[in-house]
Amino acid sequence: MHGLVNRAIQRFVIDSYGAAQWAAVVRRAELGFIDFEAMWTYEDAITPKVLTAVSEVLERPHDELMEDIGTYLVSHPNLEALRRLLRFGGVNFLDFLHSLDDLPDRARLAVSDLVLPRLELRELSAHEFSLTCEGEIPGCGHLFTGVLRAMADDYGALVFLEHMGEADGVETVSIALLETDFSEGRGFDLGVQAS
Repeated sequence: MHGLVNRAIQRFVIDSYGAAQWAAVVRRAELGFIDFEAMWTYEDAITPKVLTAVSEVLERPHDELMEDIGTYLVSHPNLEALRRLLRFGGVNFLDFLHSLDDLPDRARLAVSDLVLPRLELRELSAHEFSLTCEGEIPGCGHLFTGVLRAMADDYGALVFLEHMGEADGVETVSIALLETDFSEGRGFDLGVQAS
């Protein structure tokens, strides 16, 4: 598993719950080291082991934890670059939804060896969609539920999201787009602002 994935889990725990909780996760998972290196590759078995340890240390169900991580990836100020990558998907939430199929390829443009879950959006009607997620980490559908919830807020859209379960390793998220311009979204400029 790419180190960026594991590093994101580490940053989520530290930023949301503190370094002491991360230290407890490290002990519970018996990692033998404290920090994940973002550009290294780790054995695939480590990531589920770490997620189980996080769930146990924080006393949070795995599915809720994955959704919270998805929300964190989009909304935390330390991860503005990821938010920017996602916002390049379109000028509104509907455009963003239609760009999800291409997200793994866009991510590989930034980090060539990063493998994201396979995503497929199906348009059921003008305002109803389903997103299928197939990845190496159980709960990737819950993770993308969190991402979608945070991105809807970012765009100012009103959506109803529901994780519909998993079958044969594929998770499905139901998306009902109730209103595209429900509230004012967060500001976004294509160019990065100089400090």
